[in-house]
Amino acid sequence: MAVVAMVNKIIPFSSVDGPGNRTAIFLQGCNFDCQYCHNPETIHLCVGCGACVDVCPTGALQLRDGAADYSRVMHKDLEGLPQVSHVVYDPGKCVNCDSCIQTCPHGSSPKIRFMTAEEVMVQVRRQIPYIRGITVSGGECTRQREFLLELFTLAKAEKLTCLLDSNGSYDFSQDPELMAVTDGVMLDIKAWDSKEHHQVTGRENEAVLHNARHLASIGKLPEIRTVVVPGLVDAEKTVTNMTRMLAPYLGQGDIRYKLIQYRPLGVRPEYAVYSMPEEDFMEYLKQLAVSQGFTAVIA
Repeated sequence: MAVVAMVNKIIPFSSVDGPGNRTAIFLQGCNFDCQYCHNPETIHLCVGCGACVDVCPTGALQLRDGAADYSRVMHKDLEGLPQVSHVVYDPGKCVNCDSCIQTCPHGSSPKIRFMTAEEVMVQVRRQIPYIRGITVSGGECTRQREFLLELFTLAKAEKLTCLLDSNGSYDFSQDPELMAVTDGVMLDIKAWDSKEHHQVTGRENEAVLHNARHLASIGKLPEIRTVVVPGLVDAEKTVTNMTRMLAPYLGQGDIRYKLIQYRPLGVRPEYAVYSMPEEDFMEYLKQLAVSQGFTAVIA
């Protein structure tokens, strides 16, 4: 029986989710709770409270008694989900006004589709040959590992490259089966300092740094990303130490460093208190990375 994934959205053409033109698939659920998350509705799973149903202007949402059927869904965040009812989403009626997302008191989205890998590939194939490959993001995509394995196996049969966009909490060194069908993992580097990382995400960063070293050593770290948030994270320390740590592995393959300016747009109101970094500071961070031998730095 095919595994079903909880899919938040699919972007047919994306130029920012890896090299070349790609189809990006965003899965629901994340084990980090980043203060500056620009897609906070992808963090938690719907608990079926129904708060979103009454605000939907087109009737795209309905509340039904009983828990949803998760028998074919293999998701690490399902265990203990307090759900006595569930919301049913009709994408044909949805006008994407996002009233439901803005209303949800649990940081979730009811606009989730339960899809098999083959159903996702039906949508991906519409873009062939105009895409280089697919990128699966989230949330944290590795929370649905079995689905990734099925999807990437199908995508490889279509000669597409397969990338993951991950927070780095999953130990990729212990999963050779998944890595065999994965061309690369783009890692989010929130902070070098473990205490800062915990402040931002609620988790320590030992696993993230381990994954960065391992993936770089096998040539499967095409990109690292750091969101620059003045007053929250010491970006200079993060860039300096990350590039210094990864510099010896640059010969295994190019590693692009994307330095992202924090923007309050889309951030939860209680966390939209930080200022955007100045352009001069972004350029300074870029030159720090360049001084360590990184030739592909975007800031």
